[in-house]
Amino acid sequence: MELVTHKKFKSGRLMPWGKGTVVTGAKGVVYLCGNTATADDYDPANKEGGFVGDAAAQWRAVLTNIKSDLEELGSALEYLIRLTIFVKGPFPNGGVLSSPNFRLDVMDEFFAKQCPKHCSYNNPPPSEVIGVLALAQPDIVVEIVAVAALPD
Repeated sequence: MELVTHKKFKSGRLMPWGKGTVVTGAKGVVYLCGNTATADDYDPANKEGGFVGDAAAQWRAVLTNIKSDLEELGSALEYLIRLTIFVKGPFPNGGVLSSPNFRLDVMDEFFAKQCPKHCSYNNPPPSEVIGVLALAQPDIVVEIVAVAALPD
């Protein structure tokens, strides 16, 4: 299997997301559900339980969940094809990137340890960041959907 993520540049500057990923020879594709930072006692059916900490803690938990889910399904972080990131406001300057809940620094810290090629300053997978008024529960500030290739 070959997975090539092409870098995205604007006026010669590397952008913190990839242009696109071309996958050849993969056995399949893994589409993960939206991952949130739910605590161990979370029970959506009974609307009980909570969520893990502040924005930074939630980002770490979500990324750790994605890593575990991919590995459980036969893939890995190195085979990421795309990330869709939903960030809850507020948006002080009108854009998602101004939200205190958008934590590119935490994502880079995670990938630097787990899969350095995906850091925003290297060659991250294509992604989109979408600002939302609310997510499934009031305490959730980030939800990430991941797509990865399934290696041979």
